[in-house]
Amino acid sequence: MVNRPLLLLIHTMTEEPEEELEDSSASAEENDLYEHFRFEVDKGQAMLRIDKFLMGRIQNASRNKIQNAARADNILVNDKPVKPNYRVKPLDVISIVLAYPPRETEILAEDIPLNIVYEDDDVLVINKVPGMVVHPAHGNYTGTLVNALAYRFQQQGIISETGPYLVHRIDKDTSGLILVAKNELAQSKLARGFFEHKVDRRYQALVWGDFKEEEGTVTGHIGRCLRDRLIMDVFPDGSHGKEAITHYRVLSRFHYITLVECTLETGRTHQIRAHMQHIGHTLFNDARYNGNQVLKGTTFTKYKQFIQNCFDLCPRQALHAQSLGFAHPADGRKMYFETELPADMQAVIEKWERYVMKIDDDEME
Repeated sequence: MVNRPLLLLIHTMTEEPEEELEDSSASAEENDLYEHFRFEVDKGQAMLRIDKFLMGRIQNASRNKIQNAARADNILVNDKPVKPNYRVKPLDVISIVLAYPPRETEILAEDIPLNIVYEDDDVLVINKVPGMVVHPAHGNYTGTLVNALAYRFQQQGIISETGPYLVHRIDKDTSGLILVAKNELAQSKLARGFFEHKVDRRYQALVWGDFKEEEGTVTGHIGRCLRDRLIMDVFPDGSHGKEAITHYRVLSRFHYITLVECTLETGRTHQIRAHMQHIGHTLFNDARYNGNQVLKGTTFTKYKQFIQNCFDLCPRQALHAQSLGFAHPADGRKMYFETELPADMQAVIEKWERYVMKIDDDEME
């Protein structure tokens, strides 16, 4: 069978073209991949079906997309969900959450192996390997997760002009669980879960330095760095960017690095990477944020070589999307998935465990 290019509308929402952030990797960590609109109806507005009303006010929003948003209870009028045939009235206050404004990109369906953790008629949960770009863009039009999903949809006979339906993303070099909807209605419902912070996302990360406390919370708006547009920065005064909240908990200490669990309350581009750097705990081997330097420890040549050996074992930022919990879009039942740390991060942890054991033995002598 010859794979033919599928022209799909791949939906994204970013403040700027995401390839600027990821060296054309076209994958931004946990970006805001939905839109929120609010309208107050004019006093002189004639009664009109709400789907038609919104089509005239939201660019690139098809009637089917708006109707799916209504079926997912994503359209509120005066704080109450309405159906697509609701007729707007003067002074109505309308709020709508839409997943992914469309951007046309030609997608080649490619037979790329995927580690499928779970699949049914509505959702896919995938354990993404490090190094795989999630979304096609400049410099990465093939070999991405979306290319692989397009092929899988094609093989399953799923006909869609707007799928695959991503509901969030993780960075190219971040490993772990990612959720994909298999139809637009499921996407709309899942998007609302992300928008209302009802999706449970936990990561494990190796970071530089030790912590005084066992757990804590990092707050501070995250936006594109004003000095370097290739990274994100934290703006505690809220002068730039969007609100971001990350909770962390220490799992293991290795003197100069620490294994932490990070729970996302919001989902901003590079949220964990930027927040951890902000509090002085840059991710281990995160080249974009200078974590590929010796930031903690001794000046001994042997120690520097030890760190380089660790970098060689895990040649990426040591970040893994370990668990994912969400309400199933079809019936609301709670779904929860967890995956083990990948081999590269595990190998680094084992190496540090031996290093710490040797330090402890030397101190006892």
